[in-house]
Amino acid sequence: MIVKEFEGKNENEAINKAIEFLGLNREDIDVEIVESKKAGFLWGGGKVKIRVHLDDDGESDKLTFPHIFHDPENDFERDMVDYLLGLIERTGLSAEVGIAYREDNKLGLNIETKDSGILIGKRGQTLEAIQLITNIVAGRMESGNMRVIVDTQNYRRRRERSLIRFAQQEAEHVRRTGQPRLLEAMNPFERRLIHTALSKTEDIETTSEGDGLYKRIRISYHRKKNINEE
Repeated sequence: MIVKEFEGKNENEAINKAIEFLGLNREDIDVEIVESKKAGFLWGGGKVKIRVHLDDDGESDKLTFPHIFHDPENDFERDMVDYLLGLIERTGLSAEVGIAYREDNKLGLNIETKDSGILIGKRGQTLEAIQLITNIVAGRMESGNMRVIVDTQNYRRRRERSLIRFAQQEAEHVRRTGQPRLLEAMNPFERRLIHTALSKTEDIETTSEGDGLYKRIRISYHRKKNINEE
């Protein structure tokens, strides 16, 4: 059993912080209220502290955050680590940045900080912005087509699992009711996960709608034809 604590002005805000930070759905967490202070005229705003209990279901990297850094192997990697660290420090936060992994044309950078919730932001939007800026800088260097992936507290992996579960649940609802579902706006990373997760489901179709970086996905049901109908 893994336990983490979160605070908010009320219960809903504390729970939403937990959901955003952990990258899980509401039904995936067990919440215990450990402190509740109502707002008052003399003592200011209210505060609620919750304790989240999560089962360790064998996916050891789901909620554990190993501090594993690899040494930079070239000037590009050193420059990327230094740039990202400087970017974070300019926000007034303290952190440690290191290389988490290397893949073909991809470099993973990990941020270790006690302020990871701030760096992740609502639905990961702050982390996406940090990664976008870092890749703009990387593109100006002689790095070929190298893409930089920025993460903290394994948020991307946890968010990926949560989105896949969500996509499967929404697809089942569409299949059961026959009615399409239009999801909330998502960034390209999130949309790609949804499309991929449902791509092999023969009676489900996904399409992106809207303009700009954030678009919405429509999940539709298409009844499979019976051989006798052809």
